Amino acid sequence: MAHLIKIGNSQGIRIPQPLIKQAGLQDKEFEIQVVDNGLLITPIKKTRKGWAEQFKNITASQIEHDFNETNSNLDHSAELATGETWEW
Repeated sequence: MAHLIKIGNSQGIRIPQPLIKQAGLQDKEFEIQVVDNGLLITPIKKTRKGWAEQFKNITASQIEHDFNETNSNLDHSAELATGETWEW
């Protein structure tokens, strides 16, 4: 069970540690939404966290390899879905 506590002119929610662990909320920032009969507390997902550092560590040969692998899996045919073909 969680409890409201006074924090200055505001109030906060004291959430028991087992609930925090179960919900995976430790060390996270939250988004709070008002829903029917209560509040919905969800962690903010930082989907691109660490991307800049990972990008700095990618070598030119890895980029070329990934490009070539992706490019080889594409359909390069000139035929359209209608059966027509492109003229280049």
